[in-house]
Amino acid sequence: MAPPKTRIGLAGLAVMGQNLALNIAEKGFPISVYNRTTSKVDETVERAKQEGNLPVYGYHDPESFVQSIQKPRVIIMLVKAGAPVDQTIKTLSGYLEKGDCIIDGGNEWYENTERREKAMAELGLLYLGMGVSGGEEGARNGPSLMPGGSFEAYKYIEDILLKVAAQVPDSGPCVTYVGKGGSGNFVKMIHNGIEYGDMQLIAEAYDVLKSVGKLSNEELQNVFAEWNRGELLSFLIEITADIFGIKDDKGDGYLVDKVLDKTGMKGTGKWTVQQAAELSVATPTIEASLDARFLSGFKEERVEAAKVFKSGGFGDILSDQPVDKQKLIDDVRKALYAAKICSYAQGMNLIRAKSIEKGWDLKLGELARIWKGGCIIRAIFLDRIKKAYDRNANLANLLVDPEFAKEIIDRQSAWRRVVCLAINSGISTPGMSASLAYFDSYRRERLPANLVQAQRDYFGAHTYERTDIEGSFHTEWFKLAKQSRS
Repeated sequence: MAPPKTRIGLAGLAVMGQNLALNIAEKGFPISVYNRTTSKVDETVERAKQEGNLPVYGYHDPESFVQSIQKPRVIIMLVKAGAPVDQTIKTLSGYLEKGDCIIDGGNEWYENTERREKAMAELGLLYLGMGVSGGEEGARNGPSLMPGGSFEAYKYIEDILLKVAAQVPDSGPCVTYVGKGGSGNFVKMIHNGIEYGDMQLIAEAYDVLKSVGKLSNEELQNVFAEWNRGELLSFLIEITADIFGIKDDKGDGYLVDKVLDKTGMKGTGKWTVQQAAELSVATPTIEASLDARFLSGFKEERVEAAKVFKSGGFGDILSDQPVDKQKLIDDVRKALYAAKICSYAQGMNLIRAKSIEKGWDLKLGELARIWKGGCIIRAIFLDRIKKAYDRNANLANLLVDPEFAKEIIDRQSAWRRVVCLAINSGISTPGMSASLAYFDSYRRERLPANLVQAQRDYFGAHTYERTDIEGSFHTEWFKLAKQSRS
């Protein structure tokens, strides 16, 4: 006897796909699963048996997979972005009928999602691009979900998503209908850009505490665990504390010290920075984190450069002056928090700019709410961001929200001390420094941009505006300079 029709299907059974399928089944929704490599199908069905006889039904061919799902059919794809997504759509759409829906849960470039949504609509199919954050653990136990595209398609599966998403007391499931078109993928991309910034700022805090403060891994673990009980309470601070406590299983000492200092990336951070440039939105913290990853990749060159500068007399400029450890720890905590506000402000400004350009009408406070649980950047701090946008939905920048402004004012002396200490010790803190420069530029009524604009007018007749008279002006700077020289 054939199994009963399932409520939903999932194609693409790498670990994320398997875990999301098991999560859906565990919440009481029978699910069909399919993968091009059929061994993954059997593996998933076996896991479902072991993890509580969950209602997961495996299929080795696309046709029987599609036919096993109740109408209107909903299929989530979790395959690699780009060509594999188009290939999977092609494979499945041949068996789908009008009104059925495909959801792409990968980290896809938002314009690809918009192209596919149009192509699907011509076939009478619905399409959603859904950001999924939380890694393997989140997929299994409750991720943050960012669906965008067809609202009708969202309504098909809202009941499933509300149960499958991370649940946060007081603010509900970490899912919302983000908006039209590729907005779900775009928001996930910026989430990842903010994540790049967060990770870089934490790494800089670690570097200052270790290199200047001479903290041991044990002390670092205690500091980060302590920070995770206060304003910095977050997933990334929590896992950082964990990392410092792991001993090396292949030798002496701690594992973190044996990890090669070369950071990989998959592209969402680069996309974020490219979008920032296209939209003319300043995101220096996120850009600094991307540059830091690029520089980390030049490991061999850095090893050689270290030799060159040492032999040239440029030794270690870390002083042997005694450091007040407790004061340093406190200053670094404040600097990290203040820099983090800047990073999130930049990400939110980028989302707003895109929302205006595309007419998406994205709700920034609601995005902060769905990031409070499940996702990689989940943090107690996001509750403050949500409240800031609740107070003023049209807030120009998080920095000028009265509460955040006060927090930055209270922390700015510590922040400046940390950046100065790092500079004088020869330690790069690109994220903290870029955040501070962003804050210092944003809060100043007048910047030296007048000189840059004068230079542009001098060599390119680009004109300029004046502070005292309306209109556009051009000056023959070269002639005037020549006359004054003669």
